[in-house]
Amino acid sequence: MTMSKHMKKAFKAAVLGLALLVGTAHAIELADAKSQGWLGEQRDGYLGLVRSDAPPEVRQLLDQVNRQRTAQFEQIASRNGISVNDAAAVFAREALQRTQPGNYIQGQGGWVRK
Repeated sequence: MTMSKHMKKAFKAAVLGLALLVGTAHAIELADAKSQGWLGEQRDGYLGLVRSDAPPEVRQLLDQVNRQRTAQFEQIASRNGISVNDAAAVFAREALQRTQPGNYIQGQGGWVRK
């Protein structure tokens, strides 16, 4: 499905708004979990567990942030007449680009440091 130029701008603004919402809601905890190598950005728009030995509070943060992202992807998709997966895919591209050097992103073969 192709989006009009106006819809793309509105969609990108919504995605960036989501990034700010999710990023600031847990700024310290999320940034710490990423910088310590527990969590990383997946190619599907969600956070992923980089290390299986993550403590319970990191797993709780992962679940909480991913629930928030799901809700936002659903709202963005509904407003723009696209699928939730398409909304998540756009966010994923943005999130991968914004990932700080040294943090993990999901590559073709698994987790890699950016």
